[in-house]
Amino acid sequence: MNVPAEEMAAVGEAAREVIREAKAAGVYVFGGGINADVAPVMVAGDGSCTTATYRQTRELDGGFCVLELPSRAVAVQWAARIAAACRCAQELREFGYDPES
Repeated sequence: MNVPAEEMAAVGEAAREVIREAKAAGVYVFGGGINADVAPVMVAGDGSCTTATYRQTRELDGGFCVLELPSRAVAVQWAARIAAACRCAQELREFGYDPES
């Protein structure tokens, strides 16, 4: 995301508008941003913690949004709307269904 500081408020409002539309459409599940002020920790099975993160996520920035959609094609459409609002590409992932959840 490479947006001038003076345009960030407009980007935030555009992104929130897409989320409002997803809520109105009944597809929004939840979402949020990554708190950059809190360092990540790795927690082992024994409960010990180290200040670290997975190598591939060292530069993770931003947040995420979970939508429940009928198809991957529809998911791509929503991701494109979010990408346009945020002015940057969005990574699209699919959750695996857990019948115990």
